[in-house]
Amino acid sequence: MARTTGSDGERTEAAIREAAVALIARLGFEAMSMRQLAAEVGVQPAALYRYFPTKEELLYALMCTHMDGLIASWGEARPAEGSDNGSPAGQLAAFVENHIRFHLARRASTHVNNLELRSLSDARLAHVLALRTAYEGELRAILRAGAATGDFAVADVTLTAMAIIQMITGVIVWFRPDERLSEDQVAATYHTMTMRLVGYAGPTPGSGRAGD
Repeated sequence: MARTTGSDGERTEAAIREAAVALIARLGFEAMSMRQLAAEVGVQPAALYRYFPTKEELLYALMCTHMDGLIASWGEARPAEGSDNGSPAGQLAAFVENHIRFHLARRASTHVNNLELRSLSDARLAHVLALRTAYEGELRAILRAGAATGDFAVADVTLTAMAIIQMITGVIVWFRPDERLSEDQVAATYHTMTMRLVGYAGPTPGSGRAGD
């Protein structure tokens, strides 16, 4: 059923974004039409272009919002150096947990961000990839710090970071909250697997919530 919004511009734009993420995740960017999106939101098709002049600009905005949110989320979750969880192992634990929880809360958006990069023009693609590189650079920095202290046995930081990102993002493909494992259990299990992957043999660091 079509959703009707009020005249408030911010609420209308939020409704457009929400509906667009759901439709693109379900149909694909190329298959989704602006007319379909307008019907879902409950506005005339022409109204969409007041917020997003082109369909690609809408996709670009969705991807930037996702990545900006992910980077900001990690900034808030990152343990301070010198704190109880400020060691490389503690930071890695926090990174894994934050990444999993962020993406499980935004499954459709994650799906769009992973599969629709091909639909962006070169300049917009470069910007989104730069955001992804900056975020993944945080993980690489943690791995390098752990290798430098001897906490991690990592032969190739870049390759290991790629493997970790792929593993912890892939949770959205199979996780169902009503099945065997809870979100807390998944976060804790992936934390353990990540520590094994980097060759960490020290005491298990707390990441904040996975063991609550």
